[in-house]
Amino acid sequence: MLSLSRPPVNALDQGMWDALLEAGLALHADDRYRAVVITGGKHHFAAGADIQQMIGLTPDQFGRRNRILQRAFHLIATAPQICVAAISGYALGGGFELALAADFRIGGPDAVLGLPEVTLGIMPGSGGTQRLPQVVGLTRAKDLILSGRHVEAQEALQMGLVDRIAPDPFETALDLALTFARGPLSLRHAKRAVQAGLDLPIEDGLALEAEAIEWCFSSRDGQEGLSSFLRNGPGQAAFGHD
Repeated sequence: MLSLSRPPVNALDQGMWDALLEAGLALHADDRYRAVVITGGKHHFAAGADIQQMIGLTPDQFGRRNRILQRAFHLIATAPQICVAAISGYALGGGFELALAADFRIGGPDAVLGLPEVTLGIMPGSGGTQRLPQVVGLTRAKDLILSGRHVEAQEALQMGLVDRIAPDPFETALDLALTFARGPLSLRHAKRAVQAGLDLPIEDGLALEAEAIEWCFSSRDGQEGLSSFLRNGPGQAAFGHD
């Protein structure tokens, strides 16, 4: 679990930026875990960056610091684990960009999401302009980014900003993560193929897909899954850990 804790609204100070980078690096270095829940607790996911700490930075200092957060979120987005964000309360600015780096987002009834940076005279800079169009399409992404408006839970669900609304988003996210954690190792290869394919020509994406399915076929999970299907029908496989 990746848990944010800086009451009252989990504003991301620069210490948290560094910690998120360390967490992203750790996900890539540790293959013991198959799924991760990202949470800010029961009250707020993360209400963006700590503006007070940004005020005194020079443009060069800010640029260097921003690239730390941008890299952290990219590492989380490309981590081999399946990442599920549990969103209560505010997920704004950098907090929303962290949620966008997850594979799935579970919102609470009180969830409020948005990228309000333009209302401060800046813009999203930690993946928001790149990931949001992939999630909701170009026109809706422009609407949210250029208006800076907040989106409440039901509209977020309708737009596809969250995948579902749950009374307790953490418990629902945990259940989903555990489902993935019990699944075959092919999940991480499928995620990598989908993720990498967004940035590759179709021929290179297909080559990556072919390489990945060959690995899955040769793995213990693949052999057991196919054999189990022949014996028992779909849904009965017991997966190993190759």
